This record gives sequence, C-alpha cells and structure tokens, in this order.
Amino acid sequence: MNEFFAVALVTILAVISPGADFAITTKNSYLYGRGVGILTATGIALGVLIHVAYTLLFVGAVMKFMPNFLDIIKYIGAAYLIYIGYQTFVQKPVSQNGDSLPISPTQALKYGLFTNALNPKTTLFVISTYTQIVRPDTSLGVLLGYGAFMSLAHFVWFAIVALLFSQSHLRQKMLAHQVIINRIIGVLLAGLGGLLLVSNLS
Repeated sequence: MNEFFAVALVTILAVISPGADFAITTKNSYLYGRGVGILTATGIALGVLIHVAYTLLFVGAVMKFMPNFLDIIKYIGAAYLIYIGYQTFVQKPVSQNGDSLPISPTQALKYGLFTNALNPKTTLFVISTYTQIVRPDTSLGVLLGYGAFMSLAHFVWFAIVALLFSQSHLRQKMLAHQVIINRIIGVLLAGLGGLLLVSNLS
C-alpha cells in the first residue's frame, strides 16, 4: 500500500506539472473544440502505455546494450517539440464559429500520442518510477496496474484541461486572440525542445 501511494503521488505531481502535453491539449481544445481536446488527451494516455510497455519489457536489456538510449529519446523528442512548436507558431487562424473541424480525430489522437511518446520527461518519469520506487519482487499484475493508473491519471487530467479550454465563453475569447496565443504556445514548445537539445549536448 505504501508503494502504491508513492507511485500515485509521483504520478499526480508529474501529470499536473506544465509541459508539452499541457500545451498541445490546450491548443487543440481551444482551437478545435472539446472532442478534439478529449481525443488529444486519449492519445497522451496511450503514449504513457507505450512508455510502460517498453519499460517493463525491454528497458533493462536496452540500457545494457544501448546505454545512450535516453540520449536518443531526448534528441528525437527535442526535434519533435521544436517541429510542432514551429507549426503552432505559424498556424493560420481557424474559424471562430466552432462548426469546422480542421483536423481529423486520427490527427488529434496522433498529436497527443506522439507528443507524449516522444516526451523525455515522461520517459524518465516512467523508468524512474519502476526502477526507483517499485520493489523488484512486485508482481507483474501489480506492475501492469501501476501502468494503467499512470495512463488513466494522464487521461483524466488532460480531459479536464480539454473541458476547461473548450468552454464556449473562454474558447471564443481565446479564438479572438488565437494568433498571439498560438505564437506563445509555439515558442514554449520550441523552447522546451531547445532546452532538451542544449542539455543533451552539454
């Protein structure tokens, strides 16, 4: 039970700390509406499951035979954040009537999935949770349960974010200033990627 509380506490703190997942969910929710925001949150939750899967299945062997694995993830993640940051910065304004759906449900899922799956912050969070907090003799069923909890926590939090920023009154206000907001979010995303890149090179 103490182990579960430790995992739960670390998960909650990791989920609510601002980062790329928060930025992409906010952007998709206010630009494209509640449905796209929820799908983005779903993609983020699926991304967490990818981290859990390779941590449980391969991380020991990968770290043994490829000690620079985390550095590779950081480079890929940094490049992706810079890319979506640029795309957000130069994005053209979308309709303010709320009727159009400029991106498909599949695209919304992919935005969330790739943002999280390529996020070194989540990589380090999942790996450190399983290697530093969870006991070596913890059963596979419990380990899978922890992974499911991490994924669910991400979905719940970012679904709340989606619901908040897709509210009609707030959304219309944000859509009226979407060029400025998109540039701010774009700079933040690209800045996160740049910081990851610099830290990896240093």
